[in-house]
Amino acid sequence: MKILALETSSESASVALLDGERMHERSVAGSPGHSETILPEIVQLLKDAGLALGDVDAIAFGAGPGAFTGLRLACGVAQGLAMGAGKPVIPVGTLEALASLCGHDAIFVAADARMSEVYFAAYRRVDGALQECLAPACAVPASVHLPPDGTWFGFGSAFRAYEKTLVPALGERLTGFDASTPQLAPAVARLAAGRFRRGEAIDPALAAPLYVRDKVAMTTAERLARGGKA
Repeated sequence: MKILALETSSESASVALLDGERMHERSVAGSPGHSETILPEIVQLLKDAGLALGDVDAIAFGAGPGAFTGLRLACGVAQGLAMGAGKPVIPVGTLEALASLCGHDAIFVAADARMSEVYFAAYRRVDGALQECLAPACAVPASVHLPPDGTWFGFGSAFRAYEKTLVPALGERLTGFDASTPQLAPAVARLAAGRFRRGEAIDPALAAPLYVRDKVAMTTAERLARGGKA
């Protein structure tokens, strides 16, 4: 199985190609959205793997939540490439991809959403697969919450950006945290491979980002109210 994966909505944008058991990956430089560099990186990635776009079985992308511009870019590029090559598309949640990289079994993922907010979700690893326990949501750090039961290990960039507010808000059931910001495209590729085996790939025209929140920017008054700068 060969899965091409794109992820440009997180802090460390990347592309990856899963070819059987081998994983090829490249970072994608540039901001915002990485629009000028993602296609050359995909071309080089396929060249490094000795493959053409037509050789892949499906094209996956980090569907969100994450930076709006990056989500639209990954979705649009995945759709364009898939339509041109006659391949299906596989959207993969970025918080699920992040959780898959954590070695714990009860994982509370929290990513910096900018605008003084946090994207968060919770997953349990059962028989090697992740089960969603708390659907992706967005809130200010003081309002972020764990699932109602159990202890959880925190993972993601929000623990670096908002540690002083976020950790006390989560309370004693948070057993620890890791504020890593790994590249997510390889995780997107691995999760997409499982979905492809289960027949969950979709027509490119049906692909869409998962935004979670519907506001891209705040007014000056809103930024000041949250302690930001005018």
